[in-house]
Amino acid sequence: MRVGLIGNPNVGKSTIFNALTGMHQHTGNWPGKTVDKAYGYRVYNGVQYIIEDLPGTYSLISHSKEEEITRDYVYFGDYDALIVVCDACSIERNLNLVMQVLEVTNKVVVCVNLIDEAKKKKIEIDFNKLSDILGVPVVGTIARSKKGIDNLLDDLSRVIYSHNDVKKINYEVLDNYLVKLFDIIPNYFSKNVVGVHLLLKDYDFLNSYDYKYNTDFSSNSLVKKRVSTILNDMFKDGLDYDDIQTLVMENVSVECEKICSKVVRFNDKNYDKNDRFLDKIFTNKVSGSLIMIGLLFLVLWITIVFANYPSQFLYDLFFKFEKVLFNFLAFFHIPSFIVNALVYGVYRVLAWVVAVMLPPMAIFFPLFTILEDLGYLPRIAFNLDGIYQKCGSCGKQALTMVQGFGCNAVGVTGSRIIDSPRERLLSIVTNSFVPCNGRFPLLISLISMFLVSNKVFGSLILTLFIVFGIFITFLITKILSKTLLKGFSSSFILELPPYRRPQIGKVIVRSIFDRTLFVLKRAVIVSAPAGLIIWLLANIYIGGSSILGICTDFLSPFGSILGMDGVILMAFLLGFPANEIVIPIMIMGYMSLGYIIDINNTQELYNLFLNNGWNIVTSICVMLFSIFHFPCMTTLLTIKKETGSLKWTFLSFIIPLALGIIVCFIVNLIVKI
Repeated sequence: MRVGLIGNPNVGKSTIFNALTGMHQHTGNWPGKTVDKAYGYRVYNGVQYIIEDLPGTYSLISHSKEEEITRDYVYFGDYDALIVVCDACSIERNLNLVMQVLEVTNKVVVCVNLIDEAKKKKIEIDFNKLSDILGVPVVGTIARSKKGIDNLLDDLSRVIYSHNDVKKINYEVLDNYLVKLFDIIPNYFSKNVVGVHLLLKDYDFLNSYDYKYNTDFSSNSLVKKRVSTILNDMFKDGLDYDDIQTLVMENVSVECEKICSKVVRFNDKNYDKNDRFLDKIFTNKVSGSLIMIGLLFLVLWITIVFANYPSQFLYDLFFKFEKVLFNFLAFFHIPSFIVNALVYGVYRVLAWVVAVMLPPMAIFFPLFTILEDLGYLPRIAFNLDGIYQKCGSCGKQALTMVQGFGCNAVGVTGSRIIDSPRERLLSIVTNSFVPCNGRFPLLISLISMFLVSNKVFGSLILTLFIVFGIFITFLITKILSKTLLKGFSSSFILELPPYRRPQIGKVIVRSIFDRTLFVLKRAVIVSAPAGLIIWLLANIYIGGSSILGICTDFLSPFGSILGMDGVILMAFLLGFPANEIVIPIMIMGYMSLGYIIDINNTQELYNLFLNNGWNIVTSICVMLFSIFHFPCMTTLLTIKKETGSLKWTFLSFIIPLALGIIVCFIVNLIVKI
């Protein structure tokens, strides 16, 4: 039996999915986390269920990419039943979606989740009475502890074979107009639903309808003429297009309000006073901004302080194994050229990427996920929405920007939660202005060597660099929205979820498996061939110089204009697959070695840079170029996949690169003047 799992964002839908299937879909306390379908299986009482977790949506009148997935599934999907998940603390708002789903099918079980939180807030719900009113089973659950899951499955098995009459929406004023469309609407589907979408001119729905039933209904001249006549009659009666949409949603909301007045009792009118008190602090213009910057500083400081030790451990472990690997390959008398290429090229780059990249991600992602679980991330979107509105975008871009701190590719994928295609492109193109974990090692190393050695002040300076990157994100967003991506910023529904105690153990485990290892895997895939290319460039000689040396000499004049040199620019070019290997390539270039080495002693590395002409200006230019240069290969491949466009992939590459060149040129010019 195929079962769809739907609901508003942030009602614990993914947690219900995990409880039903025993899988570990990533969960988070912020709207729009699930951006695609997830599949799982459950055998119960001899029946196998295929459970499909769909993106959260507030309405079947869709506005965004992920909402369309849910809408088309509910309207046209080949399912046996639907589970609609609601939040027990916000049942009235959640019933809006329930009522819309009941217009389509009676194969529904309503799952009222988070009843433990409702109990704490002294909210009582009469589930039996609600079930009688809706005409479908209603089950209370606590998904985290799996309470009520068996009852949910029991009712699911019954509802699949039932034929109950269910509660329908009374559209009141609109009913007089909808009935005039019924004779031209085929019997495939709910005529009320099709009629509403016709009056709303929802061509996305109508095109999906035609595709599903192999008709030309939306383009039929008779249909167009009838709809036009009815709309003219409505306009004569004083109703415009906005009134139609308002009436649709108002009728649903009024129906939900009536239902809730009969089944929900609030025994404490101030049940959310703690959340409101915290929101006064977290969403205040002054204190909210200071807290955001303070938390960014804290996360960076923890990452810097605690990432060094596991990085060193992994480095020592991998390079001990390198000797074993070398001897193993030599034992089979493999040509030394191939052994050196595999060991000192492919393996050493891989070892470096894992040793440098894994520990910061293993620290950063759990911290990020804890903030997510607490419900703080939507407050960031709320705080930044006004700025993004002025830049021609919306606050949801803040959520994708925050994801970019861990990995820009993840931030690009997260842009699916943005409703407007134009604003989604704005988010994708500007995501790389936020430095990912792969750029942190370079930034941290240069700050500690050339600016301050104290880790607290180092974290503060790193925070300032990142805040500057965020400022540039706003600036480029504004410029793009006035040029290549003209348009008005859209409004969007932003739910501020209740603050919840994070499940620390699950957060750590899931963030490591769902995010850290996932990102690391992609980095490893692109780093292996990069290691081979780097080794070949450093070991193939032309006229007494390696190809790497020839390239660095060629780039040196341009590098000096930017306050850098040819070795630095070549390191960034060869670091295209993974930003983590930029510093090792610099070391290799300066020491004229044919392979990447690590200098564990910071003072030794500092002396190497000084001996090759570095100063404070060089370090600042390198840090600025690290923040403002082309995205890594993984991110660009993700951009190509998400946009399906070489044009936007190229622009995502060239815009930050051009900005980096301009910024470094200006800094170097000012210093020289």
